[in-house]
Amino acid sequence: MSLLDRLRAQIAQDGPISVAEYFTRCLHDPRDGYYATRPALGEGGDFLTAPGVSQMFGELIGLWILETWTLMGRPAPVRLVEIGPGDGTLISDILRAARLLPAFLAAADLWLVEVSPPLREAQAAKLANAPVTPRWADRLEAVPAGAPLILVANEVLDCLPARQFVRTEDGWAERMVGLDEAGNLAFGLKPLGPPPVGEAARKGRWGEQTHLGQRPPPSPSATPPPQGEDLEPGTVVESSPAQAALGSEIGHRVARDGGAALLIDYGRDLPGPGDTLQALKAHRKVSPLAEPGQADLTVWADFPAVLAAAAEAGAATGPILSQGAFLQGLGIEQRAQALASAQSSANQADQTDKLARQLDRLTGAAQMGELFKVVCLSAPGLSPPLFEGSRP
Repeated sequence: MSLLDRLRAQIAQDGPISVAEYFTRCLHDPRDGYYATRPALGEGGDFLTAPGVSQMFGELIGLWILETWTLMGRPAPVRLVEIGPGDGTLISDILRAARLLPAFLAAADLWLVEVSPPLREAQAAKLANAPVTPRWADRLEAVPAGAPLILVANEVLDCLPARQFVRTEDGWAERMVGLDEAGNLAFGLKPLGPPPVGEAARKGRWGEQTHLGQRPPPSPSATPPPQGEDLEPGTVVESSPAQAALGSEIGHRVARDGGAALLIDYGRDLPGPGDTLQALKAHRKVSPLAEPGQADLTVWADFPAVLAAAAEAGAATGPILSQGAFLQGLGIEQRAQALASAQSSANQADQTDKLARQLDRLTGAAQMGELFKVVCLSAPGLSPPLFEGSRP
């Protein structure tokens, strides 16, 4: 029985499920979840991340790591941690850049936090000849404590589930996944607060209600979103306790053991409404409900919430930078020029054009440069490169 059939059966029996639960099932169902069975990265897959655009991305992050380690006083050992390493390209590029400082490689204890068996295999193949032997954990908590760490998480927050709330004329409702009259998956609304009374109750009016199989009871225990009550009906607000929890866990870790964490993702730098749930298959957007487990689902990272949770856990937090500003601050334009100059004269023109396209993809305002953001969480008193003035 496919994941779609199992979801239909579950909803028909128990009623609609939240967008967050649906999101998690699609990505991590042990039998049919996207990351459990068929993650497809790169040009020939479903989506392309920054490390796949150009080696420059990982190399510059590697240089950032070396400088951060130096500012930390060159501790040994130091845990080098990547959460969600994809196919291993980013950490491979980081380690290549780290060869510039052999003392760091000698001190580094490499941990990859990965839950996907297929991706673990890809990472192991990519790092077969790496200068540091990797070890794997399925969660950050399993990475040994007791030593400072430098952590990188690229496009991880967007893979964590979010709940969606919709402002209706009757108040707030939670967006749910249920069944329409034909038995297909469909979005609908579950009111928050007390059930409707009077005429609304007799008509079964639940705001913008889509048929959801068994009509769910209202949820008086659910917390409405914090945004103002003056939002227009139909406005969607997202809340991701999972993203905030990861920010809290990383913040607690760097505050306790020392070190810094670099989080890179696409998302918002200010709180605000918006439906950001999307599904990607073969680099094209598809309906999130069309093929559960067959496409990658994402939501925007809520950086303000992540930083607030990390600060509450005791970490210092820096400003939210655009990816373009971050990479330019690290010297990506100079790196592109150096790579072009290293080519033979016969290949230099083609290589220069290719590097220019890669540079625009990573830093251009119309590409990844503005949509993607970079934040740093660090131990109090540590000011990593480009994040000077971090506040506790």
